Amino acid sequence: MICDFYRQVIQLLKTEPIALATIISIKGSVPREIGAKMVILENGHTIGTIGGGAGEAKVIQHARVVLSTGDKQLVEIDLSGSPQRETQGVCGGIMQVLVDRWTGDWAIALVQQILTHLEAGQPVTLVTPLTAAPLPHLITSNSAPRTPHSIFTETLQPPPLLLIVGAGHVGEQLAKVADLIGFQVAVQDDRPEWANRDRYPQAAHIFNESITDTLAQLTHHLHLFATLVTRGYQCDRAALQALLHRELACDYIGMIGSQKRVKQVYQALATEVSPERLATVYAPIGLDIGALTPEEIAVSIAAELILVRRGGSGKPLSKKVGVLSFEF
Repeated sequence: MICDFYRQVIQLLKTEPIALATIISIKGSVPREIGAKMVILENGHTIGTIGGGAGEAKVIQHARVVLSTGDKQLVEIDLSGSPQRETQGVCGGIMQVLVDRWTGDWAIALVQQILTHLEAGQPVTLVTPLTAAPLPHLITSNSAPRTPHSIFTETLQPPPLLLIVGAGHVGEQLAKVADLIGFQVAVQDDRPEWANRDRYPQAAHIFNESITDTLAQLTHHLHLFATLVTRGYQCDRAALQALLHRELACDYIGMIGSQKRVKQVYQALATEVSPERLATVYAPIGLDIGALTPEEIAVSIAAELILVRRGGSGKPLSKKVGVLSFEF
């Protein structure tokens, strides 16, 4: 998760300089997106990845020089597989990676500013000059880039918040998987013996009050995903009603249960919620992978969360149109 990445960065900066490698442009098929980052330390250890393989190894070599000299470098990683050029892979594209040294008080202060915004659920725009000066900085209402043709500007998005409504067995496993795939986790259940820090160490927030009071504390989160994995029909109804009436619409609402249970909840809300709003709910929740155990159900739900967040199709990659086929 992006917040975890910057938390590790700020701890490292307190003791040593780091080289920050950022993908600033891509062409063709490449393993990572623009903005993907990796930290390289003087001992060669890394945090994060820009795609692995020989291309990443090349960046690590350049990072050692950047750490020594303080002079940023722009590194090209050629993954085209062209026999006419020295290539570092065969993905089919080319990446430009900026490697810059971050060190000292200014870097610590900047990372703390970034974390303050992201942890509050708000995006923040980071400007990194491609030349020696000025230092990387954030764009605020009172400032603007001075050299628009020699900077890399990126908007850092806060991690989406997954609100798990219901702290039972499925919720416990879902929190683990959601944390792994980059969601900030919140749990709501009126039973403290179920919703607590011992069972949910990954959770940024644990709420033992009502769903209405919980949502009142989450109004500032721009990207809220909600999963209803509650203990019963009444809990489903109350949660779904509150979520569908949230002033800022949720990015995703999913509800566990059989077709019969889902139908009962929908019927109970028919006079309060329009059919169009109910149609936006993913119910029953998850992708059909034959999941049975709480762990498997959590993976099924997480797969649907990724699909909605990233815009996938949900089809097997082996069946996707355009995938290479081989004849023997």
